[in-house]
Amino acid sequence: MTIVVGYVDTPEGHAALDRGIAEALLRDTDLVVVNSPRGGAPVDDAMLSAEQRDAVVARATAAGVAVDVAQPLHGSSLAETLERVVRDVDASLLVIGIRQRTPVGKLILGSSAQRILLDASVPVFTVKASRS
Repeated sequence: MTIVVGYVDTPEGHAALDRGIAEALLRDTDLVVVNSPRGGAPVDDAMLSAEQRDAVVARATAAGVAVDVAQPLHGSSLAETLERVVRDVDASLLVIGIRQRTPVGKLILGSSAQRILLDASVPVFTVKASRS
């Protein structure tokens, strides 16, 4: 079975990638890193460049994990896109990074992380970036 990591080039994304690599090593399985830019957006800062993709692959490979980077476009629902990848690769775990939220932010419904947690068909491992 495969582990899927939702990844953007942020501290939270790096934490998710690190945890995904560690879990793949523990479970002796492959890793699929999903970097999903918003479909239809002329420019999306979440989209990894070729160099960033290569760095993700190098990081996992150096740890001894077979990795694939997928960049499917998503519309209004990142949760649906991640779930589609989870099902396509028969994943056993989904890893995502979450960010610190303010007390008011915790009350707001509809965040991508919340939707992923509610809709995922496999266990979701959420990680926070370390506070520096």
